[in-house]
Amino acid sequence: MKFKAFVTDNGVNLLEKRFLPVLEKTGKSCHLYLTRDHALFLHNLLNGDGVHSVAQFRKEALFHDYRISSNNDDRIAFALDLSLLLRALRSAVAIASEYSASSSTATRLEIKLVKKLSPNSTQSMPFLTLETRGYKSAVIQDIPISKPLSRAQVTELQNALDSAQDLPPTLVQVPDSNQLLNLVDRMKQVGDVVNVFISKHGDLSVQVSTTLISLGAEFRRLVVIGEQTNAPSEDQNVSAQTRSSRSISRGDGQSVQVSVKHFAKSLQCHLARPDSAFYGIGPQGSCLTVIFQFFIPGTRETDKSISLHCRLPVLDSGSG
Repeated sequence: MKFKAFVTDNGVNLLEKRFLPVLEKTGKSCHLYLTRDHALFLHNLLNGDGVHSVAQFRKEALFHDYRISSNNDDRIAFALDLSLLLRALRSAVAIASEYSASSSTATRLEIKLVKKLSPNSTQSMPFLTLETRGYKSAVIQDIPISKPLSRAQVTELQNALDSAQDLPPTLVQVPDSNQLLNLVDRMKQVGDVVNVFISKHGDLSVQVSTTLISLGAEFRRLVVIGEQTNAPSEDQNVSAQTRSSRSISRGDGQSVQVSVKHFAKSLQCHLARPDSAFYGIGPQGSCLTVIFQFFIPGTRETDKSISLHCRLPVLDSGSG
């Protein structure tokens, strides 16, 4: 199997400044899954623990002169340490800046899969290599990776990815998540479990409760995508708790309980600077899904070359 490509300036900016710092907060280790058309960073898709995270990029968003080949439909996947990749990328950026300051020749950052003898070893090991090329020299950084996944393991990963793409029947849009970001830090001081309620008429509420204190927030009349209904007039002047209970009883609302820690990790994705976020609950309360939307810079059009979403495991099926 072979893979090599040159990372574009836009690709360096997306990875180093926006996505890798966020993905590292989700989990230090992840799978990098390369296909003919996409590069994907996948967290926890092959096990049930933790936040399931999928960051997908069309190859043109990150690379040029992209070349991949394998005897598994040109698909390659392996596990790697994101902190090592981020450190190598930042080092490559610094090296490129030094080259640019001393030469008019543009630097190129090549990324490729190699096998090398590691120190004190007689067996070749796989590495993801970053090579920063200047006019007269090159700096090579080797990032150790796992043995590439077998054909069966790649198939299992692809099946898990396909399942992770299933959308909840109802999604509500939260255009500004600063309130949630500020709230979640206080939630951590109150409890470990957050109750999330979503209705088909655009209500979203989050709440942490103990016997002594209850802390939460409610968002109403949000944009709804998918299955939706009109809010009953009799629910306008009642408490959030009453409103959610009535909605669940009617069948036009659902609630689930998720880990505050997982919820906080999903909110960290806003550091990747998405333009909005959508929240939804899977069928039968199977999970809480958060989908982040990115616009083409300077427009209100969705950038289809980038996608990021998280699925949070449910601690309790809640109601509905």
